[in-house]
Amino acid sequence: MFDGALTEEERLLRDTVRDFATRELAPGAADRDEAEHYERGLFDAMAALGLTGAPFAESIGGGGIGYRAWALVMEELGAADMAMAVSLSVHVLSQAPVVRWGTAEQHARWLAPMLRGERMGAFALTEPGAGSDAAAIRLRATRVGPADAPTGYRLDGTKIWISNSPVAEHYLVFATLDPDTGPSAITAFLVEKGTPGFEFGRKERKLGIRANPASELVFHGAEVPAANRLGDEGEGYRIALSSLGEGRISIAAACTGLARAALEAAARYCSERRAFGGPLTDQQGIRFMLAEMEQRVATARALTRLAAEAKDRGEPIAEASSLAKWTASDAAMSVASDAVQLFGAAGYSRENPVERYLRDAKGAQIYEGTNQIHRLIVAEQLLRRIGQGA
Repeated sequence: MFDGALTEEERLLRDTVRDFATRELAPGAADRDEAEHYERGLFDAMAALGLTGAPFAESIGGGGIGYRAWALVMEELGAADMAMAVSLSVHVLSQAPVVRWGTAEQHARWLAPMLRGERMGAFALTEPGAGSDAAAIRLRATRVGPADAPTGYRLDGTKIWISNSPVAEHYLVFATLDPDTGPSAITAFLVEKGTPGFEFGRKERKLGIRANPASELVFHGAEVPAANRLGDEGEGYRIALSSLGEGRISIAAACTGLARAALEAAARYCSERRAFGGPLTDQQGIRFMLAEMEQRVATARALTRLAAEAKDRGEPIAEASSLAKWTASDAAMSVASDAVQLFGAAGYSRENPVERYLRDAKGAQIYEGTNQIHRLIVAEQLLRRIGQGA
């Protein structure tokens, strides 16, 4: 496997997470998928390993690793069980805005138990009419108390496709003070599970990533204290967008892991399966397919690492993270599809993992921004550079 130049510390981290994922996540992944069962004990095990706060600074209780190292973590988790990789990615995504925008009191009360993995987080942005167009959210936040100094906010409306719900305890929820105003009215709130008026609706029945739940959030006059507002009124849209790049790097790395797992399964199968007087790998056409699959895995890994390194240097990552997520999720889908083809009828059976890899990969082309949206982001960044003569 082409893996690039890693430091000794990075190799130790990668090997530690690979060992954990191989022992703890991979063995039961198919059964959890079949039962659509989320195993909270595995999240707790990731917390015990220090993964639930790994990419955040040690000064606030995180693990202090950079995003290049974080990409190694996510690749290993994605190779073993995409559902648990997505769960951890969402948990980290829900913390990042609090790290950046939260008060000292919110860090101590809300963030600290999430970093330790004692509380699980969810990122509640998507609505029935606001998927890719996040500015169109309609969940309503109404001030409670004086307009210029509200004591709290009353939330009314619905969110859908919220990963980690209903098992998560902490929800970063985006609502609008005026649905007709657009992004300037969107505000972010920290909402706890069990808040009166906050309930869980329909659980999504998904094609893939079935062991990570996603459900509807329903708010009927749920009151949130002003102390749970993240940032100022009207800063919610900016807050939401501020961390999506990091989330896309996480998903790109997990997709790279999924693609790698599909490739390795196919290569093993083709080496062992005999036809026409020898192993399938004696056939040039098979070798070409495997080589092209490896090319796509290596490309996904390289672009993901470039985006992660840009994040570690403090550079803008909108274009790099979109390129990585788009490329890696397409690679995962393509490699998993080829793996099913190479397995033949056996690949179409749930007795082998490649059919699950294929189902899981499809979702990755849609969430964290559809790959069509990422094409728009990349084109916009390219044309902006050309316009500026860069």
